[in-house]
Amino acid sequence: MSKPNARTIVALFTAGVLVLSAAFVGVLTVLVRNAEEHDPEITAYAHGRTVTVPPFMYCTVRMEDCRYGETVTLEVPPGYPLQLSLPSEIADAPWLIQQVYALPSGEEIAKVRRHTEFPDGVRAITVESQPEPDLRLVGVEMQLPILARDETGAEFYVPHAAWSIRTAE
Repeated sequence: MSKPNARTIVALFTAGVLVLSAAFVGVLTVLVRNAEEHDPEITAYAHGRTVTVPPFMYCTVRMEDCRYGETVTLEVPPGYPLQLSLPSEIADAPWLIQQVYALPSGEEIAKVRRHTEFPDGVRAITVESQPEPDLRLVGVEMQLPILARDETGAEFYVPHAAWSIRTAE
């Protein structure tokens, strides 16, 4: 019996590597295709701390298959900004952000900002924690709204997805 020459060994080795590579790519493709899809998350940063904000509510645009979460807390001291990093699922959609401020009396004032007030596809938003001396940011809610109609035919917006952050106790 003759010894295999170098060419035969290289050819067998190459064939083995190709078979293993094809098997690996096949398994990887199946795993990626069957991977569970995750809901988009916002990254929030303030005063040296970063948190990931999963959806408070996330439904299809037909308000089906709704999933509910929790409000995330991120303490934002007065005078420090809250910075939000948006995933493409939010940045590329019509969105609005509701900023809730409290007066010293405890009365709350909401300020709504829309995606149209920012450059197209903006992925980072800065929210002032104290835009006026007597106002203190107590919460923020990012929403993806859809147009709805009630029984009388009146149209209004409702969020089909929302991310909620409590910034003060």
